[in-house]
Amino acid sequence: MATLHVVCSHGQESGPTGTKIDRLSAVARARGVGVDSLDYRADKTPLDRVARLVAHARTLAGPFVLVGSSMGAYVSLVACRQLRPVALFLMAPAVLLDAPGLEERVFGELPRDLVVVHGWGDEVVPVERALRFAQAERAELTLLDAGHRLNDERSLALLCERFDAQLTRLLG
Repeated sequence: MATLHVVCSHGQESGPTGTKIDRLSAVARARGVGVDSLDYRADKTPLDRVARLVAHARTLAGPFVLVGSSMGAYVSLVACRQLRPVALFLMAPAVLLDAPGLEERVFGELPRDLVVVHGWGDEVVPVERALRFAQAERAELTLLDAGHRLNDERSLALLCERFDAQLTRLLG
């Protein structure tokens, strides 16, 4: 496989250097994988974010993994219609919600290597939404005793463990 790359997409209220993205980026870099964390803070809608992600990913020379948190996970899923990532790593994905800009329910052909991590106590995206999505997509699903942010030390450690396992598979 050519050099693998990771592209991170942050959530609506976060930024490109949030705790989760920083920790996952360190995991990828430790394996020799390049990482980009896009800054969506100036984008007004999820579709603006999708356009930014698609434009960036098309500049990459080799295979890539999309990593997204909350709305960033949703953006990564929608971008799959135009992109062909080798894998997705989604944290608390904002899926199956009745919210402006998040109306998409079917995301098209997704990569087989699809990991979803969600908190049982997610107060923003009910766990039932993640369960339905993961079941429909036959995704690897990890449920944590956590809320939406998944940023307590135990959750961060488990996120890094799951992401490292995914990279291990991909780099095989």
